[in-house]
Amino acid sequence: MGNAVRPQRRAILTGGLAAASAAVLTACSSKSGDVGTAKAANVGAAASSPKAAPRPDSARTAYARLLEGNKRWGSGTLQHPDQDPARRAAVAPEQKPYGVIVSCIDSRVPPELVFDTGIGDLFVIRTGGQVVQPVVVGSVEYGPLTAGSPLIVVLGHQNCGAIKAAYKAIKDDEDLPGNLQSIVEALRPAYQDIAKTKHADPVDAMIRAHANRTAADLRSNASLAPLVKKGDLSVVSAYYSLDTGRVETLTGAPSA
Repeated sequence: MGNAVRPQRRAILTGGLAAASAAVLTACSSKSGDVGTAKAANVGAAASSPKAAPRPDSARTAYARLLEGNKRWGSGTLQHPDQDPARRAAVAPEQKPYGVIVSCIDSRVPPELVFDTGIGDLFVIRTGGQVVQPVVVGSVEYGPLTAGSPLIVVLGHQNCGAIKAAYKAIKDDEDLPGNLQSIVEALRPAYQDIAKTKHADPVDAMIRAHANRTAADLRSNASLAPLVKKGDLSVVSAYYSLDTGRVETLTGAPSA
């Protein structure tokens, strides 16, 4: 009798193990399917981004849009609006950016991120120390004259290496190598502006003075001045803090 029971027990145990294995496999398959579905959903979500409000129709609303985006950047609550394939396709035939940003080449100051903007929102011109020479001025003019961009922002920034080097070169009466000296010469007027008075941080004062001077030059530009006079264009000088990520308005905040 004992021998007859053992095969029966083995059969029961074998059947139980088979059933348990099947249950585990079914559960794993179900979980795998759920994970796959979740991943697919996440990919789908990543393929689209929030839609920004309609294009600003004035310098005031354009600058307000930029400052709102900068606030998100500073607080780490980026929305990444209009950065998806749908937006890419929408602006492929034509672009009408609402702003022109003139900024430094510094890798820590990417305007599209600093202002949390999307594809087709901004014309961005970047040079060492945001120096503006004739060919660069042509690029700045392009936005207002061809796309009706109502806003230009000249964006200086904290701890600018180009301006720091230019300040030292001018102060020590030294030349920088190669074409770097052309940047120094373009920044000399800002140095002369701040040399008239004492400053706790003369380099920072020079950064701000240069942004203000560049904005003033653009406002009086032969092609842009008529637009400024009519109220169709505002030229703002601003300062970006590397420490906080926030943008400070210096001059030219638009009122219309």
